[in-house]
Amino acid sequence: MILRQWTLTLAARPRGVHLVTREVVEALDLQGVRGGLLHLFLQHTSAALTLNENASSEVRGDFERWFRRAVPDGADYFRHRLEGDDDMPAHIKASLMGSGLSLPVTDGRLALGTWQGLYLCEFRERGGPRRLVATLLGEA
Repeated sequence: MILRQWTLTLAARPRGVHLVTREVVEALDLQGVRGGLLHLFLQHTSAALTLNENASSEVRGDFERWFRRAVPDGADYFRHRLEGDDDMPAHIKASLMGSGLSLPVTDGRLALGTWQGLYLCEFRERGGPRRLVATLLGEA
């Protein structure tokens, strides 16, 4: 049995949905893992992780446009505004999307579907670098 854990720092990105599959995979050592499970956990309350289509960049824009309409910045019903008008909306969006993903690993690679990619959803205008804890449990 193999148990490995890494802490990665993803570069600061502007608000939006950003494909980070390559960045995450390159930071991990999955070689020699015949089968296992990789859990990714984002240590933030105003960003999220998701797995979705990576073939069309329109998907990312559609996510962003939907979120801006569904949970608008500066809505008069929000009271929590310590860090600006995007503060509480970012927390709600992060709760809707989630902070963790569990992904299968097969023969040293993520066993993703053909059109699947890993995304960092940044819900703040200036969220800063984001920390990601990756834990691998597998069989060599």
